[in-house]
Amino acid sequence: MMQELTNGFGKVYLTIAYEPANEWVYNNWVGYQTYAGIVAGANACLAPLLAHACPYLLNDNREVIGPWDHAVEWIVTDWAPRALAQGLTHFAHVVSPEALAAISAEAMHIGFGGRLEMKMFGDIDEAKAWLRQAQRAVEA
Repeated sequence: MMQELTNGFGKVYLTIAYEPANEWVYNNWVGYQTYAGIVAGANACLAPLLAHACPYLLNDNREVIGPWDHAVEWIVTDWAPRALAQGLTHFAHVVSPEALAAISAEAMHIGFGGRLEMKMFGDIDEAKAWLRQAQRAVEA
């Protein structure tokens, strides 16, 4: 089931879906991201991760515009510990081609400090391949 979150203008800024065929949760972030939107969206993605006991998250920022560093500290200190506690182990983050958004992603990656297997990608197919490799390693 896909969930869509909309901003104050009624525009979808995030879709969240558990993909049974891939056994991961896929987040697709779109446009400029406000602090409140990031908090609501990140919290919303915890539900399908928990419901499916899913340790894999594919976070797609290719359509994000602008920086979102205003939420990095919250993601690292509030969201990440809760995600880890409910079993998230692998976080594939596809960065926006926009430089400011990519800088925000790097700050988040550094903030995780190795508590979570996170890797940043410029290509979504590479991100998917990395998650599949992680899944095969667990099965082996």
